[in-house]
Order: sequence, then structure tokens, then C-alpha cells
Amino acid sequence: MKTKEQKQIQLAEINKMFDEAKSAVLVDFNGLTVAEDTELRRKVREAGATYTVYKNTLIALAAKEHGLEKLVPVLEKNTAICSSSEDAVVACKVICDFMKDHKKMELKAGVVEGKVVSVDEVKAVAELPPKEVLVAKMLGSLNAPISGLVRTLNGTVAKIVYALDAIREQKEKQSA
Repeated sequence: MKTKEQKQIQLAEINKMFDEAKSAVLVDFNGLTVAEDTELRRKVREAGATYTVYKNTLIALAAKEHGLEKLVPVLEKNTAICSSSEDAVVACKVICDFMKDHKKMELKAGVVEGKVVSVDEVKAVAELPPKEVLVAKMLGSLNAPISGLVRTLNGTVAKIVYALDAIREQKEKQSA
């Protein structure tokens, strides 16, 4: 049995997690073996996320404080939260990837960028490419028009130089 002080500390942890998380995924881990749970925790750590089991009543209190009341109905049985403060995709991806081989685990809901999302939306976020890939694609998209403009300008400048050379040669022939 936890003391009131211990519960306050855990509530503060959950509040901090909801404050800082780009994404958080709530799961029912019932049925996982110790080895499977250890494997999951290792994968979560490697991905740069966190995975913690909390009492549903504490999660509910923190959810209400953050305007995430839609989480309360899913807070039954065992609940663990996988979260990432760095990337909105990471927590969703690591949980969904793990669940492909571990059918006992069940998604409950998620929070992405401060909004409660459904199980299907968590799965959709998990399918997104990592942040680095999205940034690279965006930079490539921004760079493409600039490259095209540079090629066009180079071609135009070359045509102008050619035309000026032709005019200069023509004037030299006329004056000779």
C-alpha cells in the first residue's frame, strides 16, 4: 500500500509526463511474461521513450488536470504508459511494432500533441516515417524549386550572354 506522499510523487510524475510528452500510449500489458515485459522495456529505452505502470486512479486525476477526460473510460485493468517527449511517432511506433508479435498486449488510447486519440489513430501515427525522414523530405521539397530556379536562371543568363556576344560581333563587323 502506497502512502499519500508516494501517490503525490507519482501523480507529479504523470503530470510532468503529460506536460512534456509529444505522445503517450496507454496499454493493457496483462498476459505479458516477465521476459516479454523486459524485452518491451529494452525496446522502449532504445527508442528513447519511457514505459511506466501507474494506478488508474492517478492517471485519471492527471488526465482530468490536463483536459484529457476522454482517457478516463479506458482506465480499467492494468495500465502502462509509453511516452516520448522528443518525437510524437516514437512511442506509438515502438508499442505497435511490439504488439505485432505479442498479441496479449492491448492498446487502450493515446495522446498525441496534447489531444486524446483513438487506437486506430495511434496505429496511423505509428505508420508515419520518423521525424528525421519527414524533415529531409520537406527540405528536399523546399530545395527542388530553388534548384529549378537556379537552372532556369543559369539558362537565361547563358542565353543573354550568347545574345550579347552575337550583338557585339555584329557591331564589330559593321564598324569594320
